[in-house]
Amino acid sequence: MTKDHVDIQGFFIILLITMLWGLNYPAVKISNTGLSPVFTTFLRSVIATCCGVIYCIVVRQPLFQRGILLFHGAMTGILFGIEFIFLYYGLLYTNASRAVILLYLSPFVVTIGAHFFLKERLTILKGVGLILAFLGIFLVFKGKPSEYNKLMLIGDLCEIMAAVFWGATTIYIKKYLAQKVHPINTFLYQLAFSIPIMLVGALLLEHTWIREITTPVALSLFYQSVIVAFASYLAWFKLIHIYPVAQLSVFTFLTPIFGVFASAIIMKEQLTIGLLAGLTFVCIGIYCTNYQKRQRAQS
Repeated sequence: MTKDHVDIQGFFIILLITMLWGLNYPAVKISNTGLSPVFTTFLRSVIATCCGVIYCIVVRQPLFQRGILLFHGAMTGILFGIEFIFLYYGLLYTNASRAVILLYLSPFVVTIGAHFFLKERLTILKGVGLILAFLGIFLVFKGKPSEYNKLMLIGDLCEIMAAVFWGATTIYIKKYLAQKVHPINTFLYQLAFSIPIMLVGALLLEHTWIREITTPVALSLFYQSVIVAFASYLAWFKLIHIYPVAQLSVFTFLTPIFGVFASAIIMKEQLTIGLLAGLTFVCIGIYCTNYQKRQRAQS
């Protein structure tokens, strides 16, 4: 059953999902203490792909399409894989609270890309959102924590590149796969075809993949793979089938909020004035670029 607006049930589900996404950033920092970051992305995709395949078998949903759609699926997996290499590798050097804000440049990459490649008009409100977002990123860079160093700058730049590739993946899916394949197939394409990319990345960038498997590291890997990469994204795709995607996207501004404060509580990261101001501007920007007036039903 489809609905024309996000009701109270949908709100609480999206609230939970964005909370899980926000907690993923300190979880990655925890897994980085025992596993190399790119190898972790490889394991995450393998585990989540296995869960997705089992789900498709249970609900009798075909795993893959053929022909050009399979090619486009492979391309989304490549972009997805590069995105997560930058994301996880960057978290080796920068704080999770900074990473979650920088990564959420992605909605603005999508807004600009949609204007040029999908013919979606860049409205005044979206333009204001873009300006606020870039002002927010400027404030994040100005609000350096006391432990800031050149390596943290490398991590920050990696997170920005991850945002660019996340945005590119979204644009590619909207242009070539949206409305043509089932969302669970798009989900599987990203995971399955990212596996070889991540494996190559781990081989090229990392010499030691496993340093120490502790209980927190194992739980963190389970959380990233099963809870976030499989369960939360499956729930997100189901919401897309029920509610208007534009209204759902507005709520994504909650993820960096949860991510910043979870990082401060769990990882004891410093919350500078610049970081909090940048978070505020980026979140307002995300809201502006995704906001759409709900159309009244015609009588």
